[in-house]
Amino acid sequence: MRRGEDRPFEPRDSIVICSYQFARGKEADVRSTQWDLVTIDEAHHLRNVYKPSNVIANTLKQALEHAPKLLLTATPLQNSLLELFGLVSFIDEHAFGDLQSFREQFAYLNDRAVFETLKARLKPICKRTLRRQVTAYVSYTRRHPLVQPFTPEESEDRLYDLVSDYLRRENLQALPSSQRSLMTLVLRKLLASSSFAIAGALETISRRLQSRLKTRPEVQTVADELDEDYEVLDETAEEWPEDPTDAQQLSTADREAIEREIADLEQFRQLAVSITHNAKGTALLIALDRAFAEAERLGAPRKTIIFTESRRTQDYLVRLLAESPHATGIVLFNGSNNDDRSRQIYSDWQQRHRGTDRVTGSRTADMRSALVDYFREQGQIMIATEAGAEGINLQFCSLVVNYDLPWNPQRIEQRIGRCHRYGQKHDVVVVNFLNQTNAADQRVFQLLSEKFYLFEGVFGASDEILGAIESGVDFEKRIAAIYQECRTEADIQTSFDQLQAELSVQVNAAMTRTRQQLLENFDEEVQEKLRVSLDSSRTYLNQYERQLMQLTEFELGAHAQFLNGGSAFRLNSLPPSAGMLEFRWVCMNCRGALAKHTCIVLGIRWQNGFCGRQKRGSCKPPKSRSTILATLHPSPQ
Repeated sequence: MRRGEDRPFEPRDSIVICSYQFARGKEADVRSTQWDLVTIDEAHHLRNVYKPSNVIANTLKQALEHAPKLLLTATPLQNSLLELFGLVSFIDEHAFGDLQSFREQFAYLNDRAVFETLKARLKPICKRTLRRQVTAYVSYTRRHPLVQPFTPEESEDRLYDLVSDYLRRENLQALPSSQRSLMTLVLRKLLASSSFAIAGALETISRRLQSRLKTRPEVQTVADELDEDYEVLDETAEEWPEDPTDAQQLSTADREAIEREIADLEQFRQLAVSITHNAKGTALLIALDRAFAEAERLGAPRKTIIFTESRRTQDYLVRLLAESPHATGIVLFNGSNNDDRSRQIYSDWQQRHRGTDRVTGSRTADMRSALVDYFREQGQIMIATEAGAEGINLQFCSLVVNYDLPWNPQRIEQRIGRCHRYGQKHDVVVVNFLNQTNAADQRVFQLLSEKFYLFEGVFGASDEILGAIESGVDFEKRIAAIYQECRTEADIQTSFDQLQAELSVQVNAAMTRTRQQLLENFDEEVQEKLRVSLDSSRTYLNQYERQLMQLTEFELGAHAQFLNGGSAFRLNSLPPSAGMLEFRWVCMNCRGALAKHTCIVLGIRWQNGFCGRQKRGSCKPPKSRSTILATLHPSPQ
């Protein structure tokens, strides 16, 4: 595209890498290209393709209708059947028929026949490899939780109470009735994030009300404006049902109510603006000292990623850290990366990699690469919004700070998974903050920690437990309702006790086994091999590979260079007897021919088996000697 080519998929015999958005914009070119294979990473973004509102997923599905496709996702499936329908229909439109047919066929999974039918339909399409299935071969480090308590100042508590009471009002003019519950969630999350985040949001909705009074058309909706700060709003809205709406023209009473509401919002905003230091911000400085000390104890580098749910909070944290001992090596990561420092890092990165394959021509992709490279090579602290929770590899960093804690467990797992992943050499420290005066915050943390096991252990939250909640957004909505409806600590405790009891039922052993049986179609042959412990595997392999390599070294002689203590070799030239080398295996005790099966290894025919007379008891070799002997001969040409 940079070279003026308007058909980027035209070159034959090439690999094309592009974003979802780019492919959507080039739908006609994507559709007309004869793809050998289309691999789609982060495929969980396509799970709602059955909804007409998911424009990107539907566009890609239609454009790639006839192309062979491979969908990849490291994010655990939520196990909602409709999401499974969406992912499978993206691969094969006819696997389940239409949405109505799918619902009718698989509404009752407790019926064994229905369950087996669904399992059979999924088996050739859905393949899952879980970390616990490969622990014998792949080493994973552990997670260590670190909790930093804090107590808000009186002004912060007063702001929290005022805004909470405002959000509970029966009639709110500021929030569109069709999105009230969603907008209430967003405002509560910004309120918990920082006084700076909620101050900006209060100004936004106040300005919207003033426009309504003056009957000026809205350039942006309140959702659009809040999305600029709370970046996951669009993604959350996809799964959030609209509230009932009752659109009416403004009456005199409505106008008076709006004027009162504007006055209240301005009062709240002024209080928020007057709060220049947040108790949680002070707690962050303490937590960083603790966490860096723990990382040093574990032998890890002094690098941390701090996650926040608000762009305005991100700006506050930059100012906070700039006046602390942690002022150097700070890099931001968000949905736009338009700050001066990020642009400078990007410019330097472009200069360094000019003319190389590292530069893709996509500003979004190259900016992400530039910021991650800077963090790896020079940075000490990355402050990220949810834009940094997927699509980047931070295995060189082993300290994750959840400055704001999402209520959606899948999002937390995604965050931690940036660092706690295959290739991480150190145990990962996960820092969370706990408001000592907020009973609901304490119960949310307890639920996420003790029921989902997100913050400690080798695996964090298992796929089965994450899948038990059906939908992370539904779970988030349940928690939001508790914050909205419960006014006393007793009400809060009762509601969370009920939610926790329901969750305990959902994650019981029977349901876990069902999900495993339904979705974990791990290849049986591979599974059998993985049951062999690593030590046993080495013993087994050493017994034959050592003999094989010794014989190979003898036969090849000067024609090969043997490496790594004889475990590998580089063939420099062919020996005079070049062709197929044949191993003839015989019993070392009785010299009887072995029952043979043949495989080809590095151009060598390896015939292997067992002495039939041993099985019949007529051959009894000494226990101190090997029962197998190999001789090496050129195979007939």
